[in-house]
Amino acid sequence: MMEFIEQIRAIVGEKGVLTGDDVRSRPSTYWNHQPMQAAAIVRPASVAEVSACMRQCHEHGITVVPLGGNTGLVEGTACEPDQIMLSLERMNTIEQVDEVSRTVVVQAGTILQTVQAKVSEHQLMLPVDLGARGSCTIGGMIATNAGGFGVLRYGMMRERVLGLEAVLADGTVVSSMNGYLKNNTGYDLKQLFIGSEGTLGVVTRAVLRLEEHQTAETTALIALHSYSQVTQLLKHLDRALSGSLSAFEVMWGDFFALNTGEHSKLESPFAASYPFYVLVECQGNQADELRQRFELALEHAFENALLEDAVIAQSAGERASLWAIREISEPEERFFEITIGFDVSLSIADMDSYVSKVQGGLAQLASDATLLVFGHLADGNLHLTVGLHTPVDREAIEHLIYEGLKEYGGAISAEHGVGLEKKAYLAISRQPAELALMRQIKATLDPQNRLNPGKIFD
Repeated sequence: MMEFIEQIRAIVGEKGVLTGDDVRSRPSTYWNHQPMQAAAIVRPASVAEVSACMRQCHEHGITVVPLGGNTGLVEGTACEPDQIMLSLERMNTIEQVDEVSRTVVVQAGTILQTVQAKVSEHQLMLPVDLGARGSCTIGGMIATNAGGFGVLRYGMMRERVLGLEAVLADGTVVSSMNGYLKNNTGYDLKQLFIGSEGTLGVVTRAVLRLEEHQTAETTALIALHSYSQVTQLLKHLDRALSGSLSAFEVMWGDFFALNTGEHSKLESPFAASYPFYVLVECQGNQADELRQRFELALEHAFENALLEDAVIAQSAGERASLWAIREISEPEERFFEITIGFDVSLSIADMDSYVSKVQGGLAQLASDATLLVFGHLADGNLHLTVGLHTPVDREAIEHLIYEGLKEYGGAISAEHGVGLEKKAYLAISRQPAELALMRQIKATLDPQNRLNPGKIFD
């Protein structure tokens, strides 16, 4: 292996290869803080270097695990001691911002927050946003088809990618850097790499679709008595706000109570407790008009018994405080000895029934277990956290969460991907013919199975 690493070093230079303590100083994955086990971290600085490295690995039978910001939540970057980690962290240039076409050309190792800051200088925005914005990379977001907070209005990463460049397992460069919306010239090959979790190719560059910067936003936290109110409120606000609704984040009562209770630095703005809470946000460019329309929509909702109480943020600080209730995780860490997180998708109409059945099954598995539920409900995505004070068979809990989706035709992953963590349950969400075709694509693009093997499926 050392001889091979020297061959790679000749391609990427001294700064392009990390070994020994420089590798072990990094965590294995987001959840696993044990030292990274790769034989080396290879850090090419150009597409040509990526291609040359992949070609060498292909010829020598070396396995490659692509690495973005290492913020994935499904063990998609787990690496063995005889494998190479390929990081594009040195490929972090924003090559072009086109104000007219509203696009940005960016290298895959660029941090999301860096891109957001750059395009905002041109009064544009990259609306895909998530909590890991300060460390996740564009390439990693494409490889995992990242979602986040604004999917209701702006879509997932797939909707942002107009063109991309990728390097295959044998070093072949596939470049389709189109900067326009319409291109019906045969197969849309970029779709193969979006959401493929680094198993089909290494994304090196991309053309991303931007939006005009929204200068005004209005945010409210709403309390509700029933799930029926939640779904009716979503329909009412989506219609009344005429496309400006950008977030509809729902929190079940237990989740809200923990995040505003004695184990939290945050407090509830409501005097009473409720079974459901919704964090709503709309964006536009006419602040007064947007706020007036937003307040009128909430007033009509109250008059029609679609909500019980509401608090509208009066400043950027108040907005941040409301969002903090949704995003904070420290109360879980303080209160529970063990937490197990899940990310699922299913029909909005089925969510309340599904949650109730999971709660019932969980009570039978562990008397001290608590189910915390929140998520981007408007796009069909729920996040579930099982909090425990004593150890319980994790596999039994996973079986409960994932097998319970069968009845509703749900997906075991909404936005986190499959990786190692969920691949045993992939057949719940995919038909045999789909899985067979996925394997055929993998075998065609990576016949030696050297590119992030074992992820998604064996």
